Amino acid sequence: MNLEDIPAALRESPPATGQQPDAPHPLDPPPGVSAHRHRTLWISDVHLGTSGCKAAYLLDFLKHNECDTLYLVGDIIDGWQLRRGWYWHRSHNDVVQKVLRKARKGTRVIFVPGNHDEFARQFIGLSFGDIQVAEEMVHVTADGRRLLVVHGDRFDGVVQHAKWLAFLGDALYTAALALNHWFNRARSRLGLKYWSLSQYLKQKVKNAVSFISDFEQAVAREARRRGLDGVVCGHIHKAEIREIDGVLYCNDGDWVESLTALAEAHDGTLSLITWDRIGVPVAAPALAGAPA
Repeated sequence: MNLEDIPAALRESPPATGQQPDAPHPLDPPPGVSAHRHRTLWISDVHLGTSGCKAAYLLDFLKHNECDTLYLVGDIIDGWQLRRGWYWHRSHNDVVQKVLRKARKGTRVIFVPGNHDEFARQFIGLSFGDIQVAEEMVHVTADGRRLLVVHGDRFDGVVQHAKWLAFLGDALYTAALALNHWFNRARSRLGLKYWSLSQYLKQKVKNAVSFISDFEQAVAREARRRGLDGVVCGHIHKAEIREIDGVLYCNDGDWVESLTALAEAHDGTLSLITWDRIGVPVAAPALAGAPA
């Protein structure tokens, strides 16, 4: 399969022959379990097509969380890895089918491609499976704030000007994740909780800390240049809500390590949700309501 064929291949399959119309759908929460309701959800950096993707956690999150609008903020499918070797676990397909099912049932779904799924940028301005593909969006919160929604790779000098170095960095990151997998299997056998090697290195390596800071400043600066109140992005796998020079900066994290999403409540309050245990949500303390 070519990457360009993915949109057609991912259309939702019809129900199995003989399935009763009112039978519980396997992609829906169990009967009697209520979903959390949000006005808007943002997820990014899922990296479907890689062994590091925590698709089972994301599927559980999507089952138990409903929203009026769902933004897919890039790197949903990892075209870089799929070009190196095809990997597509059943859970990855279940995630795609769940998103398509949400769109079919009335959720507004907007896909803003990133650098790892840049193949989808050829479909900008089009829709497939009730999903709108856009280069960027301006989201208006319930309390009137205007937020730029963009993946963020355009503010990454390495991706824009030294792509070979970006590919090398991606390969090293993949190797770190593989090492992390075996390291945490050993920790699990000892009764210890999950610990992220790559996140630790990001926090400790001076150049990585500097890169993240420069990225955050650049994204916030672009929102301010456009006269917007804030920005929602992904790309750097570091969930965050904070103000940068009067601009609200939100990063929805990733579904490789941090397992986070950004959520907007019906009053416009923004928060980060961490979904690192199946069926047990843990909301981060980061909140951003209306400015005082």
